[in-house]
Amino acid sequence: MTNGSAGMIKEWRHRRAVRRVTPGDGRELKRFRWWQLPFRALFYLRVVDDGGRPTVYAVDVRHWQNQSSGNVKAHLYLDGKLHAESKLPAVFPVQGGTVEVKMSTFGLKRCHYVTAEGAELQLVPDPHSAEGRRARLDSEHPALSRGIGLLSLCVLVTALAILVPQIAEQLTRPEAISQYTGTLTAPVDLPVWGNILAGIASLAASTERALRLRFHRLLDGAAG
Repeated sequence: MTNGSAGMIKEWRHRRAVRRVTPGDGRELKRFRWWQLPFRALFYLRVVDDGGRPTVYAVDVRHWQNQSSGNVKAHLYLDGKLHAESKLPAVFPVQGGTVEVKMSTFGLKRCHYVTAEGAELQLVPDPHSAEGRRARLDSEHPALSRGIGLLSLCVLVTALAILVPQIAEQLTRPEAISQYTGTLTAPVDLPVWGNILAGIASLAASTERALRLRFHRLLDGAAG
């Protein structure tokens, strides 16, 4: 696919996402509760206009709500009132640009303010949310935070290196396939309990990365 074609597809998806936005009903934003940690993400954006007047946007996503049916919505609040909502992926027109919200299997992978000039800025997570707590760890203990991030990356790379060859081996065992490709042999053949542990470790690693809005199509996508 050429760069021009990719750009056209991206622009088409952008316009389609904008058309999905519907007006909000003006209800007030509810504060974050501790028991919402596993399934709610809340981010803020503060924009100052040319006259120096601040405007605060909030993006609220209940990301375990109806996720299996693909009906997860992002809600955009303007100065504490519901301004708009949209199914994910969402693109909300806001002052000076747009707010883009996307989700992976493990949480948000994108919640960014994109200016009209193309600059990007990740929104600030609510300090009480899981993303906010992870951001506070990064701020207060940067060395520990980097270590955890590196560990997550290593876990995903290792799991990918172990699990993918095993899957390829299973797929090439049938004679109808092996006569063309040969039977691939995985260098490491884990027992069932080992594969379960590898899957759990991958889940934990991808969840940790989602708290930092880190997403790689091969690593995190394969884990999902």
